[in-house]
Amino acid sequence: MNPVDVVQRQLEAYNARDLEAFAATYTDDVALYRMPTKEPTTVGKAALREVYRQRFASPNLHATVLSRMVLGNKVIDHERIVGIREEAIEAVAVYEVDGGLIRAVWFFYPA
Repeated sequence: MNPVDVVQRQLEAYNARDLEAFAATYTDDVALYRMPTKEPTTVGKAALREVYRQRFASPNLHATVLSRMVLGNKVIDHERIVGIREEAIEAVAVYEVDGGLIRAVWFFYPA
């Protein structure tokens, strides 16, 4: 599976708030980073499930890709997310795909 396909499946599962389908797009040892931190904020699929179980409880949760760029095994999405805070959040997510699964994600938020 190419990197764009797996990231798109992840996005669709996120918007459906389907935790198992969402988690299935990640490696068991996935690492999530909230930049500019150098240490991951979430490590492993079990931790990912806990973080997103809470997030998926929001009935209004939805992410829209405003733009997408691909460079090798990296998929870079500029996203607008609603349902986490009162106002929409914009972020850049850099997904690294390895063996058909997302191995790492770096999230960048406006200052």
